[in-house]
Amino acid sequence: MATPRRSLLLLLVLVGLAATAAAVGDAPFVVAHKKVALSRPGPGVERVAVTLDLYNQGAATAYDVSLNDDSWPQEAFEIVSGSTSKIVEKLDPGATASHNFVLETKVQGRFQGSPAVIKYRVPSKAALQEAYSTPTLPLDILAERPPQQKFQLAKRLAGKYGPLVSVVSFVGVFVYLVASPSKSSAAKGSKKRR
Repeated sequence: MATPRRSLLLLLVLVGLAATAAAVGDAPFVVAHKKVALSRPGPGVERVAVTLDLYNQGAATAYDVSLNDDSWPQEAFEIVSGSTSKIVEKLDPGATASHNFVLETKVQGRFQGSPAVIKYRVPSKAALQEAYSTPTLPLDILAERPPQQKFQLAKRLAGKYGPLVSVVSFVGVFVYLVASPSKSSAAKGSKKRR
């Protein structure tokens, strides 16, 4: 008696998964990636460059895509360029859209940003669909950073390309020695001509 129930339950789960896969297959699927870069234009000031990349990974077009990133408190952050929201008319399947803005802060501390909210319309559904971007890692605003080592770039390049440079150098020296005439053979040749 347990076997027919188990098989019926398994059949219902498989039908549910197939219906979900079919429903997702013909709808837009918006993925958003949020990136943050810190820079210091002067002492006591930190700039936060935020980039939000949108991708439509679904099989249908997303319409009226609105992007909103209000996770930056106005007491601590001031908008230098751009805005924290953007509206894209439509995002076709496989298409991408990007949005950038720059914030400036003079407040020192640790800040954890929340994901941006993306809302879009699907023609087959009445309600707006909602997606979230990836969250950012905690930011240490105006934190003391250890000074960069002067030869860090040289060490990295030497570690990466050092063996290649040495092999090319050895081959170059070998070709030079084989191809160039030696002084002793030139001296012998001049004695024979007399």
